[in-house]
Amino acid sequence: MKTVRKILFLPLLCLAVLFACREIELVVPTEYELLPGVPIAPDARPAGMYLLNEANMGSNKSSIDYVDFRNAYYVRNIYAERNPKVVKELGDVGNDIQIYGNKLYAVINCSHKVEVMDVRTCKRIGQVDIPNCRYIRFAKGKAYVSAYVGPVAIDPNAQLGAVYEVDTASLAVTRKVTVGYQPDELEVLGEYLYVANSGGYRAPDYDSTVSVVEIYGMKQIQKIPVGINLHRIRKDRYGKLWVTSRGDYNTIPSRLYVLDRKDKNSKEMVVKDTLDIPCSEMYIQGDSLYFYSVEWNKQTERNTVTYGIIDVRTGQLVTDHFITDGTEQDIVIPYGICVHPTTGDVYVTDAKNYVSSGVLHCYDRHGKKKWSVRTGDIPAHMAFYDPQ
Repeated sequence: MKTVRKILFLPLLCLAVLFACREIELVVPTEYELLPGVPIAPDARPAGMYLLNEANMGSNKSSIDYVDFRNAYYVRNIYAERNPKVVKELGDVGNDIQIYGNKLYAVINCSHKVEVMDVRTCKRIGQVDIPNCRYIRFAKGKAYVSAYVGPVAIDPNAQLGAVYEVDTASLAVTRKVTVGYQPDELEVLGEYLYVANSGGYRAPDYDSTVSVVEIYGMKQIQKIPVGINLHRIRKDRYGKLWVTSRGDYNTIPSRLYVLDRKDKNSKEMVVKDTLDIPCSEMYIQGDSLYFYSVEWNKQTERNTVTYGIIDVRTGQLVTDHFITDGTEQDIVIPYGICVHPTTGDVYVTDAKNYVSSGVLHCYDRHGKKKWSVRTGDIPAHMAFYDPQ
């Protein structure tokens, strides 16, 4: 068993190289930790999961961790070890991580770039420079990246955002389309991109639309009125889109919207349902939409935190407590969620105090905690790696 682990992850010897190449930087060394109580599973599918730690703005401490399901290891700050010659390491504010083909893509918001790596090794291939980039999705050999475009600053006159098209072979920006104000998540459905516009820099004059972009012509063809300060957008297997509104953090609460075709003969999407359920982050697995919500109450000066599951077929709330053993009390600020496609295990990250190490919690499909492990600062975004 020990031999298998040593073959997959060479090198704490590389630490000497890290310090030699970054003499004037404070380098956080890569750490390897056994996952508590997790057996080795050489044939595990997926083989692992990458976790992007967002880190506090201005700290330049974004990092990537790796959960090795096959060898039962948690690897902290793998990017630094695999890329000892990269100045400033990963960058400032990790906003999204996705896998497409044999590449791993990390969107680094305040470093204004998409970092591109080999998905097997986490070794750097290159970067794509995109101003104030936010989220990334893929279709037909292209990457599509949402971007606020303008400076990172609250501004009532902040400019419209954009979606950039990137060729995944050459890593060159090929086209760009203007969308709404401060676009956040986006989704590919058929031949269209759907982009959730927040208008967050222009508060309280938030945007309230989902932009529809025709991919072939790379042009915005419609804006769907939804709700203010939109954030997340995900598709289910029935062709519906689930969109979150953050509200105004005061009198207008967070809500969840369902977009579907206007009728069975139409391609036009409209709001078909509005759920009075607050939602900060969600993950759709099969017919289940797992979500959590963190809502700040100005009157009580406290966060209200909820964890639930919605049946995407009916739009009904299945449960408002998918963690069933009471261990949700261990979570200070939930900050990311995903579901293992094979085991049904649910992963929830905890940002804690936002300035020091967070925690990744794993729960079984029945909501009982299996294990927890320390992460980098503000663990936020996860992507499963399944070698073909």
